Amino acid sequence: MTDLRTAVREATARLAAAGIRSAEADAVALAAHAMQVHPSEVRRAMVVGAAEPAGYAGLVDERAARVPLQHLTGVAHFRRLTLTVGPGVFVPRPETEVTAGLAISVARNQDRDPVVVDLCTGSGAIALAVKDELPAARVLAVELSDLAHAWAVANRDRLGLDVEIRLGDGTRAFDDLVGQVDVVVSNPPYIPDGSEPVDPEVRDHDPELALYGGSDDGLAVPRAVAARAGVLLREGGVLVMEHAEDQGASLAAALLAAGGWTEVVDHLDLTGRPRTTVAVRRGVTS
Repeated sequence: MTDLRTAVREATARLAAAGIRSAEADAVALAAHAMQVHPSEVRRAMVVGAAEPAGYAGLVDERAARVPLQHLTGVAHFRRLTLTVGPGVFVPRPETEVTAGLAISVARNQDRDPVVVDLCTGSGAIALAVKDELPAARVLAVELSDLAHAWAVANRDRLGLDVEIRLGDGTRAFDDLVGQVDVVVSNPPYIPDGSEPVDPEVRDHDPELALYGGSDDGLAVPRAVAARAGVLLREGGVLVMEHAEDQGASLAAALLAAGGWTEVVDHLDLTGRPRTTVAVRRGVTS
């Protein structure tokens, strides 16, 4: 029987050969999943000469075939939360933690308990992170896909966070909140139609509904979501929207051209790439 240290070393080499940049971390995470322990326990077990866990080789085979790590372990870590994910829902990315953080910062600076709406919530990651870190906020979210909506509801219920999650179109949702929202946050689909994601984990496993922005520039859906945000936000309310790294200037220009927005500022993600646009809803003048 192969010892754990050798199994993880061989798995790391295999995953690296498959083009996985996080090969060593993934090899350890898969071992932790097979052993039902924290990754730190895997490293301790490697030192003391533990045996390779049952099922580990099969997990490595699937990961080498570029099945997302999160689909194999069933979880994705997002800020302070551990979310359940799987087929039918977009796996939240580390860069989206910056988007959530900006929304949380804006909401925290309101002079009242804020109303925060997450349009295109997917797994519920952003909305749940906001409620986790700002318990006094009223947080609502909407998701178009019934499968993703089910994942979001399951995450909410498992975490015990009081977030209202509706099934519906983010470009039309929340008629009952028109002009009452302090912060609208969104990670909408924004990949240009006709483009193909490079990573097989995204291309072959994330749902198309969560990826493609509905136009050649990928901004048709984001523009429609922003328009809905403009309806929902009170005067002085804030939109926080994620975008592709090459869309920072074009999304800002689209918001300014649409009118009704001021203080449009783009923010970088943790890798220094343009990632999130923040804009303030301007008062309507007659």
